[in-house]
Amino acid sequence: MLILTCPYCGVEADETELSPGGEAHLKRFGPGSSEEEFEGYLFMRENPKGVHFERWRHAYGCGKWFLAARCTMTLEVFGTYPAQTTEPPKKIRDAISAKRPGWSWGDFK
Repeated sequence: MLILTCPYCGVEADETELSPGGEAHLKRFGPGSSEEEFEGYLFMRENPKGVHFERWRHAYGCGKWFLAARCTMTLEVFGTYPAQTTEPPKKIRDAISAKRPGWSWGDFK
């Protein structure tokens, strides 16, 4: 079972208390974008094997959205952080690099 800590209320919640929101750190396309840009935003998502950044909502808790870094192969959670953050905090990037030599945040930008 996946257990994440909400960075707002500090509660450790299992996935039954949370709602997944898909991939994090995406460039949003909406009104005024081309059909190709909007289609890419809606349907062309990464589905990596390994480190992944996701959006989660603490649905049965404080109700706030947050971001999580985890491994899709092992379900290992590297950390969670506020949704308004444009990139993972250094502490989380360092934790990933320590366990995954050669990993770089630059690969996700």
